[in-house]
Amino acid sequence: MSLSLPANEITALLGRGTRFDGKLHFEGRVRIEGSFCGEILSDDTLIIGEGAVVDGDILAATVIILGGKVKANVRATRLIELHVPAEVSGNLRAPEVFIDKGVQFTGSCSMAPVHSDDGAEPARDGAQ
Repeated sequence: MSLSLPANEITALLGRGTRFDGKLHFEGRVRIEGSFCGEILSDDTLIIGEGAVVDGDILAATVIILGGKVKANVRATRLIELHVPAEVSGNLRAPEVFIDKGVQFTGSCSMAPVHSDDGAEPARDGAQ
């Protein structure tokens, strides 16, 4: 028997004052308000809150950046949202991208389909 979560319920929180280095794979909605360095993979929603510091690569269905400092390549299969006072440095790719007036963004933005297996594992030694 599977229980479905309400659409807005957070399944995990990396709160202020916490630091995580490594790979994060998750189901459900995860919110980061602390410090994260590494790779994030999900078929669901990632929320980055004010005060967060994120450095690495992100691939999720939906990425919502409400604030904080993000230095990452962000790919989303559905949507990327950047809200003030976010500071984002990196490349964005998603079918839909929303950037709020006043967001500090440095990088490139591509509005194109992303598949969850796109670049999940980087090619090594020129192998495809």
